[in-house]
Amino acid sequence: MKRPRKRAASVAVIDIGSNSVRLVVYEAMARSLITIFNEKALCGLGREVQTTGLLATDAVNKALTALRRFRALCKIQQVGRVYAIATAACRDAKNGPDFIARAERICGARIEILSGPREAKLSALGVISGVHNPNGIVGDLGGGSLELIDVRGNRVRSGVTLPLGSLALQDLAHKSLKRAERIVRNELLGVALLKAGRGRAFYAVGGTWRALARIHIIQSGYPLKVMHGYSIPAADALDFARRLRRLAAANLLANIEAVADARRPLLTYAALVLEYIIRVAQPKTIVFSTFGVREGLLYEMLPQAERAKDGLACAAQDLNVLLSRSARHAQELTAWTDRLARVVHLRETEEDRRLRHVACLLSDVGWRVHPDHRGEETLSLIMNGNFGSITHQGRAFVALSVFYRYAGLSEENEPPPQIRELVTPAMDERARVLGAAFRVAHLITAARTGVLPATHFRTQGRKLMLVFEHRMVDLVADRVGSRFKQLARLLGRSGSIVRR
Repeated sequence: MKRPRKRAASVAVIDIGSNSVRLVVYEAMARSLITIFNEKALCGLGREVQTTGLLATDAVNKALTALRRFRALCKIQQVGRVYAIATAACRDAKNGPDFIARAERICGARIEILSGPREAKLSALGVISGVHNPNGIVGDLGGGSLELIDVRGNRVRSGVTLPLGSLALQDLAHKSLKRAERIVRNELLGVALLKAGRGRAFYAVGGTWRALARIHIIQSGYPLKVMHGYSIPAADALDFARRLRRLAAANLLANIEAVADARRPLLTYAALVLEYIIRVAQPKTIVFSTFGVREGLLYEMLPQAERAKDGLACAAQDLNVLLSRSARHAQELTAWTDRLARVVHLRETEEDRRLRHVACLLSDVGWRVHPDHRGEETLSLIMNGNFGSITHQGRAFVALSVFYRYAGLSEENEPPPQIRELVTPAMDERARVLGAAFRVAHLITAARTGVLPATHFRTQGRKLMLVFEHRMVDLVADRVGSRFKQLARLLGRSGSIVRR
């Protein structure tokens, strides 16, 4: 009797920040992290550290209560390994060591108090783990500090830490926005590494900046609620930050229901910091990342071979194994579309090819859904999937490819226009071609392996032929032929089936 595969041990990170204390449990230590539990408590540990030098008593009590619950949650979930970190408030406060000692007894784990440079590095590693080939400045805005660090691909330079966290800035400025603006201007104008951000991306990490992104998404009517990878041209972000400051001056931020009550007073300070970063660094775009210190901590622990893997491909492979009828069939489909692309001389960039391969992995994830709803359900699954290393435009391309595979290519079954608007017309056309190819392949094979390798593409002038080896000729049918002709037409060719 075959033994069931041993399940990998889950892993948790307890993050004791200056504003929030959070527990995140991941399914396993892997290149593509799958979150199975996520809870935070807004404790405000860094609320008074800049002026009193101490963690406030009520904040400490609230944090310790949250940690007791977190330990109990880890126990009932049978978490394999718990890592704990603490940031600016705990490293700066005079009573920080006493709090950490009490917290360690409750958590039953050592708590690493991150230095500023260490926190900056982990933030950068988090962005590397969740953004494909990042190139720009990472800015991690917490409650107690702002970490800035330059990242190019998988290379990280040394970072800097500034006392510009939202709670710290509010405390230093005694809640005066004019005083806060002077502090921000004086701190940021002297940061040399920001000068290297010109024309590149600025990766915004941290809960309060994510709250800004949430407001922007709602106000702009953007079709996706996915925070990770949401990007705004820097000029638009600058206008938005200034508009938020005007709302604060008119005392209108209290009406923003999309943001937790405890975060609303901090939005103005986060907007102020973002405004001056854009002024000084002059980036091209602002990209919001939900991958940060916690993900960077675990990414750093992975073997080099695992870190080198494509995070998106790993996530797609996990979904393929979990939801498809045959995981190995997707590998054969990838090779089959590779052959098609070569034969028809399909123009693709390296990123185009990467997204096509991911679409192949996800092409069968909707098979359990009722046939009338497979298109819309898989579109939603991919557009809102909890994975990184893909832009929103890339999500839309992959989702549309699989949508067309299930819904077909008729005008009666068009995807939502707001999703199509996320891609260029050329990308939508490629998605239609790929969806048409999926419709041919899955009809031939019923998602079983060993069939696609026995079919081959040939061209003769403007004619595209699909050749079946003798052992597979019984799979040829009129429906297969009509779908292949549809694929050929999308490629600007005529199509025919050939039995060998």
